[in-house]
Amino acid sequence: MKNIRLYQNKVFKVGNEVDLDKDTQHHLLKVLRFPIGNIITLFNGDGFDYSVKIVTVKKTCKVEVIAKKKNNSESSLDLTLAQGIAKGEKMDFLIQKAVELGVNRIIPLQTERCVVRLKGEKIAKRIEHWQKIANHACAQSGRAVVVDVATQKTLSELLSVKNPNGFVLHHKATNKLPDIRPTSMATILIGPEGGLSGQEIELANGAGFQSVLLGKRVLRTETASLVAIANMQLLWGS
Repeated sequence: MKNIRLYQNKVFKVGNEVDLDKDTQHHLLKVLRFPIGNIITLFNGDGFDYSVKIVTVKKTCKVEVIAKKKNNSESSLDLTLAQGIAKGEKMDFLIQKAVELGVNRIIPLQTERCVVRLKGEKIAKRIEHWQKIANHACAQSGRAVVVDVATQKTLSELLSVKNPNGFVLHHKATNKLPDIRPTSMATILIGPEGGLSGQEIELANGAGFQSVLLGKRVLRTETASLVAIANMQLLWGS
């Protein structure tokens, strides 16, 4: 039977019993139809996997923690993706795949050419939605950490903080990833549909971001981000 991995924002200790949250209970009992006595894996972001046994499904779904194991699936590369907000399901897809590829944190950016403009309560709701996607992607890909989806920032806010080994992706750059000195920490900056403006690229360069070219072809934003992550993991991570 397929091993089920689920995220829970709870503290686990071997021998203790824990009530699962309502969303997880519904998914486990109504969708997956898991009976009492079955074993599943839970994680809470502390880097460990916890094997738990379902002990009751009355009123609440209670599990007993029976084992704890260190999860060694993380890359040696600490990678941040600062992504211009893409429209529709593109951003959902991009976050899901970026997490599967091993990014450590994601910063949604409002840039000059962003079609999506989030304000007020819509910001919090969208960030919550994206965080759930990230959590599910962590579970699916076997990671035992929580990839943080930060609240949206402007480019100026991003650049006002020092970003060690920042790289801005655009098709007019000349530097290529294989020519760059290996690093254990990096930040990828990429624009939305339409890319970053010339002025935004200049601002990023002025803040220490190196311009990087991924290839001879012009890539869509969701493609470029994932290609960059995959190549950086291959060259500098695991």
